[in-house]
Amino acid sequence: MATIVRVRDLKLDALKELRAQSSAEGFSFIERLCEEWASGANRFDAPGEALFLAVNDGQVVGVCGLNCDPYARNPLIGRVRRLYVSRANRHCGIGGALLEAVVACARGHFNLLRVRTEAADDFYTAQGFRRVASDAEVTHVLQLSGFD
Repeated sequence: MATIVRVRDLKLDALKELRAQSSAEGFSFIERLCEEWASGANRFDAPGEALFLAVNDGQVVGVCGLNCDPYARNPLIGRVRRLYVSRANRHCGIGGALLEAVVACARGHFNLLRVRTEAADDFYTAQGFRRVASDAEVTHVLQLSGFD
C-alpha cells in the first residue's frame, strides 16, 4: 500500500510518470497542476488548502489536492482537485486514501467540498459524496458541517 504524504514543496520531476500517463489517457489536469505549480498560480497553500501524494516504493503513484473552490465565491467551500492514480495502482484503495486525506484536511476549514468529474461517479458516491445536477461546475458534494 502506498503512503499518503502532504507536500508543500513539490518537485515536478516526481510527477513525470503520472503526467505522461494521464496525458496518454486524455486527461489534462496533471499537466495543469504542473503548469500552475511552476507559475505559482496554484500552490495549494491558501488557508485550508493542501496537496497530497501517494508514494509506493519511492514512486509517486497518485495525487490529489484541496483548494478553496474558485467557482463558489465562498471561503467555506472547498474543491477536490486533480485526483489521479496511476493505472497499475488503481482499485487497491489509493484513490480512497488520497480523498480521505483531503477530507480530513478540509474539516475545520471548509463546510462543504465540491468536485467536478466526468468519469468517477461511483467512486465519489462510494466515498460519501452526493451527486448534484444543479451547477455546471459541480457533479458531487460532501457536506462536512454547518451547511443546510
